[in-house]
Amino acid sequence: MNIWVTVLLFLVGLLLIVKGGDWFLDGAVWIAEATGVPRFIIGATIVSLATTLPELTVSVTGVLQGEVDLAVGNAVGSVTANLGLILGISVVCIPSVVSKKQFNLKAVLMVCGAALLVVLCRGGVLPFLPSLLLFAVFAVYLWNNIVDARSGMAASRAEHPARRTTSHRQMVMKLGMFVIGLAAIVAGSQLLINYGSELALLLGVPSSIIGVTMVAIGTSLPELVTTLTAIIKKEASMSVGNIIGANVIDLTMILPICSAVSGGRLTIGSQTTSLDLPACLLLCCIAVVPPLLKGKFYRWQGVLMLALYAAYVVVLVM
Repeated sequence: MNIWVTVLLFLVGLLLIVKGGDWFLDGAVWIAEATGVPRFIIGATIVSLATTLPELTVSVTGVLQGEVDLAVGNAVGSVTANLGLILGISVVCIPSVVSKKQFNLKAVLMVCGAALLVVLCRGGVLPFLPSLLLFAVFAVYLWNNIVDARSGMAASRAEHPARRTTSHRQMVMKLGMFVIGLAAIVAGSQLLINYGSELALLLGVPSSIIGVTMVAIGTSLPELVTTLTAIIKKEASMSVGNIIGANVIDLTMILPICSAVSGGRLTIGSQTTSLDLPACLLLCCIAVVPPLLKGKFYRWQGVLMLALYAAYVVVLVM
């Protein structure tokens, strides 16, 4: 393909991602304001479920096509990228305070999901029945979000009993922005991955480097876009909730589904058990321990996560 066509399609993907992220976050913020549900909970539920669709699609498709390493590496690698790269950027830019009531259990569930995977996968296989323990963690996560959402809505009604009702036209417009924004992010991500990789090859970048960067970060682009947009719009709670929620879903829902699709015994490669999962668990702990103890993220914490993620990528390339 002509290099200028490749550049044009790459730029179209970039434009779709930027504009889609803007619409998507505006729609999510409106949902939080209209329902009274805290922004962190909206980020941890609706936004995180939406932004993990690429990981779920890629992993399940990978298993069905016999690309098991791709499926497993994508799910685990997305969590590592979400924490080391995306949360790291967010914390460096906005070292936010967290609501312990909303954050603590979800953060612990994320670490539990990573630790369970390390234990369950150490034999090189993830059997379906033991993987139901991960589903149990996911069920607790959903239950906790429902409780927090109800509590937030009740508190909002008590604080604003005369909350102005939203017109049907405005509701359709805002929900439309949310859906169209998500679709633009997903479409833009695909263009960026495909034509970014092709452009890199045309410029002489080795395919091994492209695989580690474009593919590893590619399916996490929705979370990255949402986070960068949230930083610009000063919506730190939405960003942190999205990342924590997306990670819990990646760790506790996607791999058990992949195990079921694979016939009940999902093969786990040696690189995943010896490097990917330990790196993921380490970043989970670094991400949650300071806010669990002190109730806030620190800029040094973001720098450390970025440094560890960079070291992880270097080890992968080597």
